[in-house]
Amino acid sequence: MPDFLLEIGCEEIPARMIDAAREELAKRVIDMISRERLGTSPGISAFSTPRRLAVLASGIAASQPDIEEQVTGPSVKVAFKDGHPTPAAEAFAKKVGVEVGRLERVTNPKGEYIAATVTRKGRSASEVLSEFLGKEISAIYWPKNMYWRAGKPERFVRPVRWLVAMIGSDIVPLEIAGIRAASHTRGHRLLNPGEQTISAPNQYSETLSKAGVIVTPSDREYRIRKALDAATRAIPGARWREDAELLKTVVNLTEWSSAILGSFDHQFLSLPEEVLVTVMRDHQKYFAIEDESGKLAPYFLAVLNTDGDPDGLIRHGNERVLRARFNDARFFWDIDQKTTLKHRTEMLKAVTFQKDLGSYAAKADRVVALISKLAVDLAGRGTKLEREAAEHAGRLAKADLTTELVKEFTELQGIVGGLYARAQGLPHSLADAIYDQYKPVSMEDAPPRTLEGAVLSIADKADTIAGMFALGLVPSGSKDPFALRRQANGIVKTIAEHKLPVSITRLLAEGLGGYHGSEASKKFTQTGEAYSEAVRTFFYERLEFYLREVLGFAYGVVNATLIADADDVVDAVARAQALAKVRPSVDFEAIAVSFKRMKNILRQAAEAGRSVAQPFAPVALKEDAEKTLAAQIPQVAANVNALRGKRQYEEALLEIARLRPSIDAFFDKVMVMVEDDALRANRLGLLQTLLQEFSSIADFSAV
Repeated sequence: MPDFLLEIGCEEIPARMIDAAREELAKRVIDMISRERLGTSPGISAFSTPRRLAVLASGIAASQPDIEEQVTGPSVKVAFKDGHPTPAAEAFAKKVGVEVGRLERVTNPKGEYIAATVTRKGRSASEVLSEFLGKEISAIYWPKNMYWRAGKPERFVRPVRWLVAMIGSDIVPLEIAGIRAASHTRGHRLLNPGEQTISAPNQYSETLSKAGVIVTPSDREYRIRKALDAATRAIPGARWREDAELLKTVVNLTEWSSAILGSFDHQFLSLPEEVLVTVMRDHQKYFAIEDESGKLAPYFLAVLNTDGDPDGLIRHGNERVLRARFNDARFFWDIDQKTTLKHRTEMLKAVTFQKDLGSYAAKADRVVALISKLAVDLAGRGTKLEREAAEHAGRLAKADLTTELVKEFTELQGIVGGLYARAQGLPHSLADAIYDQYKPVSMEDAPPRTLEGAVLSIADKADTIAGMFALGLVPSGSKDPFALRRQANGIVKTIAEHKLPVSITRLLAEGLGGYHGSEASKKFTQTGEAYSEAVRTFFYERLEFYLREVLGFAYGVVNATLIADADDVVDAVARAQALAKVRPSVDFEAIAVSFKRMKNILRQAAEAGRSVAQPFAPVALKEDAEKTLAAQIPQVAANVNALRGKRQYEEALLEIARLRPSIDAFFDKVMVMVEDDALRANRLGLLQTLLQEFSSIADFSAV
C-alpha cells in the first residue's frame, strides 16, 4: 500500500496560526481518506514550518474497493402498469445497467418501489485525491486570509508558491491557485534556497533536513532548547527563563534554529522586571536570563532562523535594537511619574471604552458601584474584603491607559498601573489589585492573588459582558471579537478558586443595572428576560467548560450537576466533586438508572395527558412496596436537606442511595400506569415527589 504526501508551500505564515492549521489539515486529510474508502486507520504525520504545511499518510489504498449498493427507483405503481414495465421502469433499468427483468421490489415507509443491486467500481486513489484535496485545503480556517491573484477567487493565509502531492512515486494531478503539484519542494530560504526533489513520500523529512529545514515542530523545539542551554552556559550559574508561549512562537518562526547570547547595560535593571521582560519577550522575541536567585540578569537569548552568527553581527544588531527599546521604556517611565494615577482618572473621559458604551471614566464609575454591591453581598455571607481599597482600585484601574508606557507597550496595561501605584506609595492591597485586574488571561493562568484583586477583576469583566450582551454583541461560533468567552472564563475561575459566594445571575443583573439611565442604555437591544436567558446560557457553557476541561469531571457528572443548578460556581464545583466520588458505587448507579426511569415515565404520562397528584396521598397507596417507599421519603429528605445546608454533598448523596432497596422493590412490585385514574395519578405523584426532593444536588437521570 503506497504512502501519500501533501505539502503546501507558501510565503511566511504568522506563527500564531500555524499549529491549529497543521492539525486541521491533518484531520481533514485523514477524514477524507476514511470517507472516500482509501483506508480506515492510516498512520498520519503532520509537519509545519513558517513556509509550509505538510501531511504524510502511510499505507493508504491504491484505489477504492468495489462496492455493491441498492439503488431505489420509482414506485411499483409508476414502474408497472397491468403487469408490464412502463417507460419509467425501462429508463431506470438503463440508468443502473441491468435488465428490466432483474429489477427488485423493496418496501419502505413510503410504499413499494423498484430497486436494483449494482456494483460501483472503485476509483484510483490519485483520481479521488485530485478531486477532493483542493476543497479540503481551501476549507482550512484562518483568522485572516488573503487574495493575491487579481481577479481570482482563491484565498489562503499567504500566497501559495509551490505544491507537492505524491502517492508513492506518482504525482497526484492537483492544481491550486495556478500551481500544479510536483515532486519538488524548496529548502531553507537562506541556507539552501533551491528546489529539492523528493523521491518518495517517506523521504520527505530526510530530504528537507539536508536542505536546512527541520519539518517536525517537536524536533525544532528540542534543537532550540539545546541551543538555549548551550548559549546560557557562558554565564556561570545562570539559566534561561522558561516561557512556553515564546518557545512555541520561535518554533513557528524558524526552519533551522540556532541561538545567540546578547547583553544589555546593568543600568536598565533599575526598571521594573515586568517592563524589561515584556520588551524582550513581546517585542523582540528574546528569552530572559536569570541568575541563581531568580533575579533578572543583564543578558538575553535570541533564536535565529539560520545556522549561527560566527561574526557576531546579528548579536550586535539585536543589542542595539534592545538598547533603543529600553531607553524608550525608561524615558516613558520617567515622564509618566510626573502625573499621578489619581490625576489621570480625569483623562479617562477622553478614552473610549466602546463606541456605544461610553468612556473608560464611565466604566470606572460602574465598576466602583458594582464593587460596592459585591462587598455588601460578600459581607452578608461571611466574606470580608478591604472595601475601601477595592473601590479605590476600581477608580484607578484604567488610569494607566493614559500613560506613555502603556501606549507604547500595550501588553503592560494593568501591570503598569500596579507598578505606578507602588511607586506612588499607594497601599499594597490597592496596587496588587490593579496589577492583577486582567487575570486570569486564560484557564492556565492564575487568578488575582488578593480578594480585592479578585473582586475588581470580576466587576470589570462583568461590566463588559453586561454591556456587550445588552447591545446584542453575543459571541457566536468562532466569532468573539471582544473576547467575552475569555472574560467569562476568568470570572468562573476567579470565583471558583477564591471560593466566593457570588451568584452569576445577580452579578450580571447588577452589571446591567450599572448602565441604567446612561446614554448607552438607549442603544440596548437585549434587556429583560432575553438578556437574562442569554447570559444564563452563556455562563452555563463557561461553567461546563471549567468543570470538564479544567477540573476534568466526566460529561455525565457535569451535566447532572449543572441541570440541578448552575448559578453558584463554588457550590457547583463542590456538588460535582461529591457526585464524581460516589458515582462508581453500585447503589448510586442503580439509583441513577431508576431516576432516569422515573423521568421517562413522567414524560410519557405528560405526553399522554395523564394527571399527576400533587401532592400525592400516601394513604391512597395500595401495595406494600409503594407504602414503604412513601414512608421513607420524609425522613430521608429531611436528612438530605440538613446535609445539603451544610454543603456535605457526599454524605447527602449516600443518604439518597439508602432508598435503593425500596425503589427497586417499587419497580419490581408496582405497576404505575394502571387503568385506575386516581391510583395512577397518585403513583405518578409519588415518582414526581422523589424527583423533586432528591434532584437539588444533581439530576441523577442525566448521569
